Amino acid sequence: MDQFSVTPVKTEEDFQKLAILAKEIWQEHFTPIIGEKQVAYMLEQFQSYSAIKKAITEDGYHYWFLCDQQEAVGYTGVHPENGALFLSKLYLKKECRGKGLARKAFTFLQEFAKEQDCKTIWLTCNRDNKNSLKVYHKFGFTVVKEQDADIGNGFYMNDYVMEYRL
Repeated sequence: MDQFSVTPVKTEEDFQKLAILAKEIWQEHFTPIIGEKQVAYMLEQFQSYSAIKKAITEDGYHYWFLCDQQEAVGYTGVHPENGALFLSKLYLKKECRGKGLARKAFTFLQEFAKEQDCKTIWLTCNRDNKNSLKVYHKFGFTVVKEQDADIGNGFYMNDYVMEYRL
């Protein structure tokens, strides 16, 4: 029996739970790619309790926990904008990668995008994040451009902008 589920992030408790989950995943996954200092900065700026709360309650983002056997093992966050869905976050704990959960989450996001009348899903992915890039290519995303974004404090996000057409 399939035990994958997607649960909306809505409450203060959810915001706190998500910030803790984000810290665990980001420190494990991104530290070898961008370093400990940039991970700490980005967690505070984009994945802290206050950043998550603002994104959901003020900025129009939608977040969900990705659950396996009813345990939150990852999360996703999106923002509909001008007929496109920005896939801001899609992260899984290390031990849950390679089990098809990202594919299930992406299928859910495709349906959500259609409900929002979006024609495309787009994302940014660090150019050195080789495993995630493989997954996105497998899903059918294509690289549309490279981008280097100054995120403050001397840090840059060196990304590919990728797009998937529905």
